[in-house]
Amino acid sequence: MVGTEGAEESAGAEKSADVPRTAPEAGGAWGGRELSPAVVLLSGAVGGISLAVGGLLAGTSLLGYRAGAWVSPEALSPGLVGAAMLGVAPALFTVGRARLWEEVRSLALPLVTVLVGLFAVSLLNAGSLQAFRGGPIFLALFSLGWVATLGALALAAVGCLVAQYRRPVRPVRPGGPAAGGETGIAQAGPGAGDAPRPRPVAPLPGWSKPPLAVLGSGWLGIGAGLLAFPAFWGPLVPWTVNRADAQGLGVWALSLGVGVLASLAEDDLGRTRPALRAVPAVALASGLVLAVHAGSVDWASGPGVSLVALVLGLLTTGVSGHLLLSRATRRSAAGR
Repeated sequence: MVGTEGAEESAGAEKSADVPRTAPEAGGAWGGRELSPAVVLLSGAVGGISLAVGGLLAGTSLLGYRAGAWVSPEALSPGLVGAAMLGVAPALFTVGRARLWEEVRSLALPLVTVLVGLFAVSLLNAGSLQAFRGGPIFLALFSLGWVATLGALALAAVGCLVAQYRRPVRPVRPGGPAAGGETGIAQAGPGAGDAPRPRPVAPLPGWSKPPLAVLGSGWLGIGAGLLAFPAFWGPLVPWTVNRADAQGLGVWALSLGVGVLASLAEDDLGRTRPALRAVPAVALASGLVLAVHAGSVDWASGPGVSLVALVLGLLTTGVSGHLLLSRATRRSAAGR
């Protein structure tokens, strides 16, 4: 009996050693698509550009100047675009810490949305660009560089996304925590779907899902409306905007909605860590720009109240998500 028990313990140890250990920070993702280096490089490049360009747009807006790629009636709109870029940039630099695509897609999918959307908006509103409206030489050159850079990044983003989904799915190993049971094997291959979902490290609390659905749908709906029907939705913005402003802000609102709803679909805070870093930063940076230009905003209107609720919703989502994830990480560490 002793020899049998020793053999079973040895076999169990070998089996345990064969199962990859994944830290809580990795979201417990034992199965999924390996993260492509191209996605990491793209995220880092966009992060660096966002810091520089976002700092320029937000900084000049805070000083009362309009330094956008296109002509805007007020400094607030380009300032908000810059604030969003600044808020997302730090999170983009952390993408390289992930090993699997599933750990970063709630941030990467909104990134692709922003790059492709802003490039399309710039082309659709080419007549409003500083270079075509005879703006100052610096802003004229900036607008041309804006279009060229966005075009290259948008093309690269689509290519990276296609290449990422062509990578094979890494199977969940026997003994790995898969949804619906203790073990699960995924069919690996370029044409296979996502691997069986592992047991979440920090599942979303049930009470958080309805507010997240409302928040994500709100941003998504507003963004889609501004982008597709700027003539109708633009006048509802609680400050003065033109067509390019409305569509540019719509792209960012749409991407925020995609990110929030993607996080809701993941149902695991461990797999949305990069997005959780971006959400509160975007809310704080946008809030600062709005506070400086408070006199330009019609706060008493319905859209003004809705804007406050949506920005506060982003901040609350980010802060509460970090707290819940930290608590789950400590519990996991204590249980080892």
